[in-house]
Amino acid sequence: MRRLLPERVVSVVVFVILCFMSAAYGQGRSDYIGSDMCKQCHEDMYDNYVKSMHGKKYVSGSPARREGCESCHGPGSIHAQKAGEKGTILSFGKPNNAKGKSAQCMACHGDSKHLTFWNMSRHNTVGVSCDLCHTIHKGPKTPLTSTITPAAYQRYLLKMPVPELCYGCHQDVRSQTMRQSHHPVREGMMACYDCHSVHGSFGPKMMKSDTANELCYSCHAEKRGPFMFEHPPVAENCMNCHVAHGSNHTPLLVRKTPQLCQNCHDASQHPGRPYTSFETFKGASPSNRMFSRNCRLCHSTVHGSTSPTSRGEHFLR
Repeated sequence: MRRLLPERVVSVVVFVILCFMSAAYGQGRSDYIGSDMCKQCHEDMYDNYVKSMHGKKYVSGSPARREGCESCHGPGSIHAQKAGEKGTILSFGKPNNAKGKSAQCMACHGDSKHLTFWNMSRHNTVGVSCDLCHTIHKGPKTPLTSTITPAAYQRYLLKMPVPELCYGCHQDVRSQTMRQSHHPVREGMMACYDCHSVHGSFGPKMMKSDTANELCYSCHAEKRGPFMFEHPPVAENCMNCHVAHGSNHTPLLVRKTPQLCQNCHDASQHPGRPYTSFETFKGASPSNRMFSRNCRLCHSTVHGSTSPTSRGEHFLR
């Protein structure tokens, strides 16, 4: 009996310690309470949620087929017990914890082919979280000026239509698209995602191709060539002469001609010195270069020429 007594004491002590540990652990653990409990305080959000793609049980892997609201926000028992105290549940829409919020989305959407390069994307590295562009619940109605269909707008749960959504951060691009020479983005014939992969890519500026030229050629195939005589700046990079989003110089030129051409061609042939009355049409040595001062009046095939003569070598029409 004397030998058994210490063993019993030890067993009782261990049991008491385990009980205290279990109680302490239970106080810090939040459990699932169901979406109906969330609805009692967040009725408007719940009504929007059940109308969204996330709230459809027929969609494979949707939150509605699992824990509902708590699939994204996490278990809510402590949140409910503390009357919605901040920090007791994962809250979207606030400008903090970007990586945590994106990780919650990636838990379900991480295997999507559109998100393959998300971790290396510029948006991710600068702290842009999914909820800055998307809403977990149903988005607002789509304006008629949207460049995407209402069905697609609701499917992707965007907070506002493209390109207005992108302009929220890219104000400089908005300014460029308002210039006289621009791609038809504001007319609704193009969208930002036609050229950019918003979730990341191997190309610069999150472009859908490895180089600017390959991206431009997808629409401007006639500029690809091959040409007998190539214009070196064209083959190198379209952006040497053009601005992608908009310019005040047609067609999307960096500078007005002839100043643009004279960046390279000022040493010979047609020098960039100012003309005087001597070279005017009524002067002693009239020059047709006084007319409009535009190189493209004669050199019209600036992207490349297939003419086998010297005219093709100098990109003459």
